[in-house]
Amino acid sequence: MTTPNTPTPISYKDAGVDIDAGDALIERIKPLAKKTMREGVLAGIGGFGAMFEVSKKFKEPVLVSGTDGVGTKLRLAFEWQMHDTVGIDLVAMSVNDVLVQGAEPLFFLDYFACGKLDVDVAAAVVGGIAKGCELSNCALIGGETAEMPGMYPAGEYDLAGFCVGAVEKSKILSGAGVTPGDVVLGLASSGVHSNGFSLVRKCIDRAGSTLPDKLDGKPFRQAVMEPTRLYVKTVLAALAIHPIKALAHITGGGLLENIPRVLPEGTAAHLVKGSWPQTELFAWLQKTAGIDDLEMNRTFNNGIGMVVVVDAANAVATAKTLRDAGEQVYQIGVIATKGAGASVVVS
Repeated sequence: MTTPNTPTPISYKDAGVDIDAGDALIERIKPLAKKTMREGVLAGIGGFGAMFEVSKKFKEPVLVSGTDGVGTKLRLAFEWQMHDTVGIDLVAMSVNDVLVQGAEPLFFLDYFACGKLDVDVAAAVVGGIAKGCELSNCALIGGETAEMPGMYPAGEYDLAGFCVGAVEKSKILSGAGVTPGDVVLGLASSGVHSNGFSLVRKCIDRAGSTLPDKLDGKPFRQAVMEPTRLYVKTVLAALAIHPIKALAHITGGGLLENIPRVLPEGTAAHLVKGSWPQTELFAWLQKTAGIDDLEMNRTFNNGIGMVVVVDAANAVATAKTLRDAGEQVYQIGVIATKGAGASVVVS
């Protein structure tokens, strides 16, 4: 019984944090995470810290880490209530980056933050994360769900992810061995992936009621929200057979800014315009935005999600291995001596 001087009790739930909802989410997550388990996991979901033992198959393991988010693609996920694939985007952005060094992704942790926890929405997002990990043979071993009243508008959340991989020290891909005459292969993207969505959203606003019903054989919203392609299994399979010299994950900055990150000084990539197809989605974006090819190639992946640089003598065999593994592969250019121009030239 309270007295006039005793304040009315306020529980944590009254303050906006529902511990029971958080517990319910963890129970929903556990079977999803279990599907991603792989050799090396010592302790995963539920503890204060996750533990992973690097496999003894590595003689001189070097750990490679990557972290990323999904960007403003989340705004469309909120507006269109499409939450089941952004988790795949989250995983892909980090594991594809780790892959570029020649590393095998080992484990992944996620951070999901919201104002009020909707268990169904959170479970859909984490389900996508688990799916991305499963497709990358990467264990989902931990994460954080933060319910923070007053920090996020109703129905919105933020995502971040962190991946650790390993590579033999002698097999690190640095791009140092790239030389003029090498061939540039491009692996097709699945769509916009997770970069350039501030411009995508502007295009959607500009189009208004004239949005196309379908692009590339998919309903418009599905085409736009198609998750980032995971290149881990196919590229690792090729790396095990072929002497690949460099890889570049085509993210923010597009082809023009990401390829130079793996080129040695004094070299440039000369890409051949039209050597890979422009999808209906990218054609629509370019027309709606009214931008030239230069802007397209430095804003979007424009159809190429991963670049592979190989010696000319190995180009055909490497491309065949990647195609046999399920990739769409195009020979999109060559490496040349860099003159006074740009590090990537598309002509």
